[in-house]
Amino acid sequence: MAANCKKPQLRAAASRRLLSIVSVTVLGVLLLIFLLRTNSDFVEPPSNKVDNTFNPISDVPHFTAKSNLPKQNELSIKLEERNQLPPRNVDLFPNLAKDHIVIVLYVHNRPQYLKVVVESLSSVVGIKETLLIVSHDGYFEEMNKIVDGIKFCQVKQIYAPYSPHLFSDGFPGVSSNDCKDKDNATEKHCTGTPDQYGNHRSSKIVSLKHHWWWMMNTVWDGLEETRGHTGHILFIEEDHFILPNAYRNLQILTELKPKKCPDCYAANLAPSDVNSRGEGGSILIAERMGNVGYTFNRTVWRKIHRKARKFCFFDDYNWDITMWATVYPSFGAPVYTVRGPRTSAIHFGKCGLHQGQGDSGACIDNGVVGIRVEDSDKVANIKSEWNVRVFKHQQGYKAGFRGWGGWGDDRDRRLCLAFARMYHLTNTASSGRVETS
Repeated sequence: MAANCKKPQLRAAASRRLLSIVSVTVLGVLLLIFLLRTNSDFVEPPSNKVDNTFNPISDVPHFTAKSNLPKQNELSIKLEERNQLPPRNVDLFPNLAKDHIVIVLYVHNRPQYLKVVVESLSSVVGIKETLLIVSHDGYFEEMNKIVDGIKFCQVKQIYAPYSPHLFSDGFPGVSSNDCKDKDNATEKHCTGTPDQYGNHRSSKIVSLKHHWWWMMNTVWDGLEETRGHTGHILFIEEDHFILPNAYRNLQILTELKPKKCPDCYAANLAPSDVNSRGEGGSILIAERMGNVGYTFNRTVWRKIHRKARKFCFFDDYNWDITMWATVYPSFGAPVYTVRGPRTSAIHFGKCGLHQGQGDSGACIDNGVVGIRVEDSDKVANIKSEWNVRVFKHQQGYKAGFRGWGGWGDDRDRRLCLAFARMYHLTNTASSGRVETS
């Protein structure tokens, strides 16, 4: 009888213990959720539908990634502050078109070239519908004044705050103890790592690659106006004459690209051969990506950004050769771009990026560009019913090509990697998703 009385009591005690365990477990889970939501290090996953690999640090206002960047001087700080200014001419063009393609014009110090490009852009059909961003490699007053005179669209100027041109007494500019030419660092007691050919860095030369990489990271991930842009962005340079139909043709190409050339990464305004005006005819061309008037979207940028280490460690001071020789091949498949049969942008430069400064027309015949604009260049001339011809066997850089040099200094490579990280959280930028270490 006593045994029968104990069984209900044992069952009741077991039930109470089970209830206690369940309660503690539920409370523990709730407490964990609460702590995760209130922890200052917790970052919600991004909602960018194009590519959600990274969390730009712009979404975390108190985070900075300055520790790996050179110490700034007063001019560098002021220019970085100017980069935060809103676009001008918003009063004249208050609304951007819903499907607008942002245009980025990157410039150096060739004012006579810039005047020609700005004049050509003023005649582009649809230019008032979009935002023009002008990215400067340093600060040059005459270049700045030319851009200040633009009144045909919204325009924003940005300045590379770590351009070698801004630092006269230290890296990224020239330091008094820098090795020169083919100096032996040990014998001369100087600073520097030579390239594969034994030559030490030239600050004017390395600025080309630094500017392009800083600009790409800043436009895609740093600027308030573009870090959420889900469409395409067009990149042009100060010696690219843009024909009036360029913008409308580009809108057609970016719309046709997923249907006509789903394997194409980009759309181009001009052939990859800068001396060609196109083949003519009624057909679209798919070929290797050129460096005149190229446009791509954020998904392609993410693929490029993941190859930061390849870009930053390839011993060639040219950004485009670096892309062709090591970054694009690492994608595992041919990198095609689609374009029309007639060019909508013309490369007219005769001088290097650090020649031809000043008012003289030494780099332009008689100080002017003799480009004739035909009637067919004034209206969109690409048709949606055209088929695509693929150029599969174009000349390029073969496997084993190691670059033309000029990019061997370890300081330049570290600065390049710092640009890749500067708008991203440390824990994501150093993960396996991007080859930066």
